[in-house]
Formats: sequence, structure tokens, C-alpha cells
Amino acid sequence: MSPPDGLSAGIGTAPDGSSAAIGTDTASRDHPVLVVDFGAQYAQLIARRVREAHIYSEIVPHSISAQEISARQPGAVIFSGGPKSVHVEGSPRIDPDIYRLGIPILGICYGAQLIAAQLGGEVSRTGIGEYGRTAMSVSDPGTLFGPDEDTERPVWMSHFDSIATPPDGFVITASTPQAPVAALEHPDQRIYGVQFHPEVAHTPGGQAVLERFLYQGAGLAPSWTTESFIDEAVDAIRAQIGDGRVVCGLSGGVDSAVAAALVHRAVGQQLTCVFVDTGLMRQDEGQQVIDAFRRSQGIELIAVDAADRFFEALVGVIDPEEKRKIIGELFIRIFEEAANQVDGAAFLVQGTLYPDVIESGSDSAAKIKSHHNVGGIPEEMDFELVEPLRDLFKDEVRAVGHELGLPDEIVWRQPFPGPGLGVRVIGEVTPNKVALLSKADAIVRAEIHDAGLDREVWQAFAVLPDIRTVGVMGDERTYGHVVVIRAVTSEDAMTADWARLPYDLLEKMSSRIINEVDGINRVAYDITSKPPGTIEWE
Repeated sequence: MSPPDGLSAGIGTAPDGSSAAIGTDTASRDHPVLVVDFGAQYAQLIARRVREAHIYSEIVPHSISAQEISARQPGAVIFSGGPKSVHVEGSPRIDPDIYRLGIPILGICYGAQLIAAQLGGEVSRTGIGEYGRTAMSVSDPGTLFGPDEDTERPVWMSHFDSIATPPDGFVITASTPQAPVAALEHPDQRIYGVQFHPEVAHTPGGQAVLERFLYQGAGLAPSWTTESFIDEAVDAIRAQIGDGRVVCGLSGGVDSAVAAALVHRAVGQQLTCVFVDTGLMRQDEGQQVIDAFRRSQGIELIAVDAADRFFEALVGVIDPEEKRKIIGELFIRIFEEAANQVDGAAFLVQGTLYPDVIESGSDSAAKIKSHHNVGGIPEEMDFELVEPLRDLFKDEVRAVGHELGLPDEIVWRQPFPGPGLGVRVIGEVTPNKVALLSKADAIVRAEIHDAGLDREVWQAFAVLPDIRTVGVMGDERTYGHVVVIRAVTSEDAMTADWARLPYDLLEKMSSRIINEVDGINRVAYDITSKPPGTIEWE
């Protein structure tokens, strides 16, 4: 029904089983699908689902004008949901001239209500909302629903207002007990709306709804593949760097590793990688990175032991944002020093991802935290940045890594923050605290691996809070540190759920940490999802 899962797959099939390339348009990075963010918690997820359909997408603010959208030449536009009511003064609107551009539009939840309200329909306050799983009846399959599928189906709702009357020319295609217009469309104008959320996993067949809009409603072909991205990225890198020399800040994580491999494919020996051992790495990781890249990747690598400098810079620092900025700036300064060993290096490669950009604040998203490679970048530095992965989500980066031939131990390495253990030690960062945390973290990761959960758990790690507790060990009172185990499941780190690890596994982790790491006498497990929390503690 849909293109194969994963960015590495090729052209897929349309919902009706025919060739998916049913239109003449191609939604590449030059003609993206624009997801207009009305403040929805799922805006990023919508963008991800479009990418899963092998069509490139980007998130834009609702303040974008029709002229700005027209200049982008998008393949389609999707209006996200949002927390506001269309009846509330000051609620987000869209430039009405956008409807006159002839670009296919899909509205989801608030986005569908906004379409109805702005085009002359009626959105009513029934006083009764719908939240969670809801039974929906399809009266007309239209464009968005398969003709051979059940007319009764469950969908995920989250709304209070409802569309009571569609605008002129629109056809109602589905309804629920509290939403007489659960789906509507104007196929001639190629404008569609759904009151439910097709982007969430709780709506069975929701991805197929999105793909029908993209393939049939908008006539787009699924051209966003690993191969197409690599070809475009290589061309862009060569155009930016020319015959210049470039250095890459190699952390050992999948992001910087894939960025390095991609730039190496583009410019070869013009690239020199710089690995900075901050003293904040996971146990034994520094030497593993050095060995892996020097031996298997054939990339020139300069290793810098800067642990003392980072610990000195972090003395007395407690605020997490300040930590990130200090670590980010020191990274850059060390890169600049290392670049003196690379004659004429004027470019710096970083493994910045799309979630990094979103979470660090943009026109369409509030700042959640500064990422060291985005918000932590100093205003003045000696390099021009090269960020070839800036438009990708994590799973797309892994697919690109596979295509570039990186080994699984690098591609599937669990995400690790750029500031390292510096933002997993809560409060002041000291060598002693980092040593404790490093040992505890190694135990957590080893047990996850031994339990065969490496691919099921997105991240599993230990956190050292800035507290101590009383305990009893060997009939004596102790006053030791607490370790918190954090394990989450996720697809792209934009949202995450706490992992339901087996009790016996948690017990084994706790027992090993307390018995093997001197100075720790209590272990806790974090059961907070994202939102409301973040994956990292700082």
C-alpha cells in the first residue's frame, strides 16, 4: 500500500497498488511539502510521516505569507493541529491568499477547522469534545480513504470545536458521533481536511491517509530516498567547499560519523577529522572512536586530549544552558587550534540534525534547550559551518550511514549528547562525579545489550543527580550518591516514551551498580515521557 519503510527504500506503490509515481510533480528539497505549524505537539511527527512516504518535508511557521510559500514552490502544504480554538481572538491564522495558489492543501484537526472557517464554512462549539480513540464512519471514500476498506474505523481525536457546515463545493466524506464533518474535501481545488490525527500510531491506517493525499491528492512521486539525498548532499558539499580544506568534529556518535563519511565521499582527502576527548565521554569510548576511524574508515584523524581544559572550564557551573554553551564554545576553540595543523582549513563539519534545530528554537518552535552544535555556537569563529545532515531526522541519518557503508556498531550506536556526561551529571561537573557516572552508565548499557534490547530501546543511560541519600551497606550507615536509570523508546527523539524494561533487568542493573560502583547507594528509574520531560535531564 505504501512505500517500503526506511529512507533507503526506492520508489514504492500508491495506495491502490499501482505505481506511486502517479503525478508529474516531485517533492524534492527544491519542492518540499511544507508543514505549517500552528503550535501542535505533533507538527514534527507530521513532517516525519511525510518523510516516511519518501517525500521531503519541512516545518514552517503559520506566519508565512502566500508570497513566501509561492517562492518555495512546494509540492503540497499541510496545516497541523493546534491547541487554540478558531473562535478565540488572536488564535493563529494563515494568509488567505495561500488558498488561491493552487497548491494542494491538507488540514489536520485545527488545520481542518481553519480551512472551513476561512473558506466560508461553520465551526461550532458543541460543548462536547472528542479525545482519544473514536469510531468514525466513512460515507464516501473520496481521495483519502480506500474504496475497499471498512467504512467503520477507529481514529485518534483530540478536539473540542467541530466543523458543522463545510464551505461551498466541499464534500463530507466521514463523520463521528460528535463531529458531523470528520473529513471533507474539494478535489477540484485539491483542498482536504480531517478532524482526526492520521499522523499518530493510534490511528490505524493513518499513514495510508497521508499517502493518499500526497500521491493521489497532490500527485507527488516518492523521490526522497537515501540515494537521492546523498547525491544532492555531495553536490552541495562540493559546491560549498570547492577545493578548500575542511575539519570535522568527530564525537563518535552516529551523527558526526555519518556527517564525516558523507563529506569524505564528497571531497576525499580534503577532510581531516578532529576527535576531542573531553573527559565527558562514555567509558572507553574515546579509544574506540580513534581505533574505528583510523583503522576502518581511512580518514585522517587528529586526536586531542582536552579533559583537563573542559573540567577547568566547568568549575562551579551549575546551570545546564551555561554548561552547554561553555562546552560548545570550547569545542570550537579546540577545533580552531587543531585546524592550525591542517593547512588552510576554513570549514567545520558538524552533525547537526533537524530535531537539534527545532529544539534550539526557530521561527516555528520555542527553544527547549540549546544544543551545543546549534545554540552553543559562539558568534565569532574562524570556520564556515558545513552541516549536511541539518534537514534529517535520526532514523534517516542511520539509513544514510548504512548506504555509505558505515559499520553497524557506529550506525546503531545509541544517541549521545554533544556535551556528553556534562549534562548527565546534574549540578557541578567534577572528575570524580564523571568517573562514578561513567561506570554506572557502562553497566546500564551492558545489561541492555545482554538482554538483546539494543534495537528496541532508543536510549538507555545513567544520570547522576545532585543529591545524596542515606543507606545501609555492611551494617554501616552510608551517605552516597543516587543514580537514575533513563531508558526510552522513540522513532526520532521528537517524542519518546519511557521503556517498560523487565523488572528482573532493572533489579540486575541496580544490584550491579550498587555493588560495583563505590559511592553509589541508591538507584531509581525515570518513568517520564517526552513530553512533558525531555530525554536528557539537562
